[in-house]
Amino acid sequence: MSWDLVGMSAICALGDTVPAIHAALCSGRSGLAPLSAFDSSRYRAGAAYEVPDRARPGVDEPLRATRWLVRVVREALAEAGLPEPEPRTPVLVGTTHREMRTAELWWRREAPLSPADLHFTPALRSALGLHNVHTVTSACAASLYGLGMATDLIASGEADTVVVAGTDSITESSFGGFDRIQPRPPDTIRAFDRSRRGMIMGEGAAAVVLRRAGADPGRVRGRVRGVGMNCDAAHATAPDPAGIVRAIEEAHERASLAPGDIDLVVVHGSGTSQSDLAEAVALEQVFKAADPGPLVTAVKGGTGHVSGGAGLLNLVVALESIRSRTLPPISGLADPIEEAGHLRLVSGRPATGPFGTAQVHAVGMGGINAVAIVEGAAR
Repeated sequence: MSWDLVGMSAICALGDTVPAIHAALCSGRSGLAPLSAFDSSRYRAGAAYEVPDRARPGVDEPLRATRWLVRVVREALAEAGLPEPEPRTPVLVGTTHREMRTAELWWRREAPLSPADLHFTPALRSALGLHNVHTVTSACAASLYGLGMATDLIASGEADTVVVAGTDSITESSFGGFDRIQPRPPDTIRAFDRSRRGMIMGEGAAAVVLRRAGADPGRVRGRVRGVGMNCDAAHATAPDPAGIVRAIEEAHERASLAPGDIDLVVVHGSGTSQSDLAEAVALEQVFKAADPGPLVTAVKGGTGHVSGGAGLLNLVVALESIRSRTLPPISGLADPIEEAGHLRLVSGRPATGPFGTAQVHAVGMGGINAVAIVEGAAR
């Protein structure tokens, strides 16, 4: 079974369209810049991957995560040929912080806050007439969890069309928390590199529209073949390779594919010590018999970690890589960790295709794992 992906959109520090973000990643550009959301003098770190859309630099604004969500959902629906969607169309929104930043501004008496602002339904109802909105908060894997739930809704006959999205803005509370727990503030995100020092927050949103296979073949941008997800709870924070392996194997089973059928992998690649290690070990176990094995890349060195939307941003980059036959390299990768030495890591320059099938990861703290298998529209 597969599901047609008929529309997609994204915004992050690197751009506000999927092709622009992909092109920036392929050119090696980074969205990292001096922090402007709040006073960085309170923290050791002074940079983040922010969306440069504030009216006045250095003055934060409320409801930015909601604003991006409405935009990407509208654009994905328009690309899907559904500018006026059926009001009961399910919308599944993955997020880590929702509108926590707006609550922080309200607490500081810098912006108003209505209780309705803490849910995305009023904004999507007002802008697009959509009111069947559900929030998924499974940390970094939230938007890929939403994708898996969307495939179930369509497969069970509950819906013919589902919108899946992810959105998050940088919050001062989370920024401060990461600033405290990382021994030294990283200067960038270096996934799978020996010199990696941790994660840097990013922000943005992504959305896709899924439809029952064959519902509108003229508009297919790609296909979702299967999603595997779990919460292994092996450790309070550190991911467990075995849990990631189980999510990958479930995704392969649902997609009716073998490891040798995968052309490329977009890993979670957060640049943290334990997460990169766990992903590398898991990939070695799954693909040890594949020859030559898939190409492997990561995008967070360019985009930052966009929290709940991270998995979906990886997914749209993967589909654009298949379409353009160009896979962006891992930013900042110069000396791969020993555990990743067996992998076909893309570094330095983009890799060229053709590519057919991609595996996309989202790995969250506490063993929250999600893996999606997607393929290009021509398959």
